[in-house]
Amino acid sequence: MAPDGFSERRKSPRIKTGLALEIRHPASSSPLRVTTSEISLGGCYIETMFTLEVGTQLEMTLWINDEKVPAKGVVATRYPQVGNGINILEMANEDRAKLESFLKTQETLVPKPF
Repeated sequence: MAPDGFSERRKSPRIKTGLALEIRHPASSSPLRVTTSEISLGGCYIETMFTLEVGTQLEMTLWINDEKVPAKGVVATRYPQVGNGINILEMANEDRAKLESFLKTQETLVPKPF
């Protein structure tokens, strides 16, 4: 547990970066287009006023370097009128490698704390 009492549950550290994301879920006929505020190999966080219920299954398309990267996910957290945390459940190995490569380039751009 961290000194502030917060226990980290994520398997992969999230990187603060905006990545275009298209989400489709069963209750909607059109996709929701958002931008991540944080992302990792295991999931992402999106800020949106119109949040989805925890447990909602999602078809997702991440846009990495102008390339479509499909994935399946599930809403893990919900903060009404603020945003959702999304876990990535399924992603092809080659697509996961694209995401991993993108995240590594983003890590080098994030300033390290002193």
